[in-house]
Amino acid sequence: MKINRSTNLPLDKFIEWALYDKNSGYYMKKNPFGRDGDFITAPNITRLFSEIIAIWVITFWKSIGSPKKFNLLELGAGNGEMMKVVIDTLKNFPECFNTCRFIIHEKSNFLINQQRKNLNSEKILWVKNINKINAYPTLCLANEFFDAIPIKQFFKRKEGWVERFVELNSSKKAKFKEQKINIKKIEQILNFEISKNQNIIEYSPEAFKYLKTICDIIQKNDGGILIIDYGYVKSKMSETLQAINKHKYSNILENIGDSDITHNINFSLFQKFINQFGNLSSIVTSQKKFLTSMGILQRAEILSRNIPFSKKADLFYRIRRLIDEKQMGELFKVMLIKNMKNKFKTGFQID
Repeated sequence: MKINRSTNLPLDKFIEWALYDKNSGYYMKKNPFGRDGDFITAPNITRLFSEIIAIWVITFWKSIGSPKKFNLLELGAGNGEMMKVVIDTLKNFPECFNTCRFIIHEKSNFLINQQRKNLNSEKILWVKNINKINAYPTLCLANEFFDAIPIKQFFKRKEGWVERFVELNSSKKAKFKEQKINIKKIEQILNFEISKNQNIIEYSPEAFKYLKTICDIIQKNDGGILIIDYGYVKSKMSETLQAINKHKYSNILENIGDSDITHNINFSLFQKFINQFGNLSSIVTSQKKFLTSMGILQRAEILSRNIPFSKKADLFYRIRRLIDEKQMGELFKVMLIKNMKNKFKTGFQID
């Protein structure tokens, strides 16, 4: 999109342009992951994270009857690290591995090239449109995918509800603007109420489109989706929009195209959306509870028996980062959406 003069964009359209414009978008021109990038995700902290996900995939596959053909679809695979380790781990379980069709949905051609390099010659299908995958039971993995999908913001003012816009000029200088909106029309589109007892609303029309597509696939072909992301479960919404540049918080309206723009997922809003599908259910837990109940500490203990103390200390330092309540353990949530008839709860056991 060319900005030739002053342009008013709804917030979600501004974020879409800043992150995914084919010429200047953040995700379209650089590898943002790792120490040299702007942020580090769990699969890049320790491969144990992805190994645990792989073991969970096997148990879920068994819960739906060990189908002979099975889609494992990752949404937004980053640099491909998680899918790489998941595949390597599943190879040790050929009864599951041989049924799997590995698929990645990725918007960024730059990241697709990074993933191809990291995954070498693995038999992976890249798709732009997830509606076009085949009709096998499908499990989707979404690790830090939904937080990078553009959101809208609405604020309750004395005169009523307003939507946040961004005014952008040709020199990429930007400022926030507000426009009055009819929140009831938004709720009619969503088919459920979101404004009650709220002073701010954050939601992503695109995220709901993804969820609807995936839920339709689950209903039709069986399967589920595992969502791992930072967020909260309380119904009261708060403003969480933020930009990250070189591992530090940045002004959203500065370094446009060079900063990641993200937000915290409101998992209670996701659950409200899922409730529209009468035969689907969802459960949420913290990343700490999920990983510890899946045995990440016991696995680390086994792996560290015959390694030098310094490497053992490093391994447990990395795991602590994933499960410590003051780091990623509580901020990150894990959500499973599945058919209601499937009583599978591995990783989500209630204390």
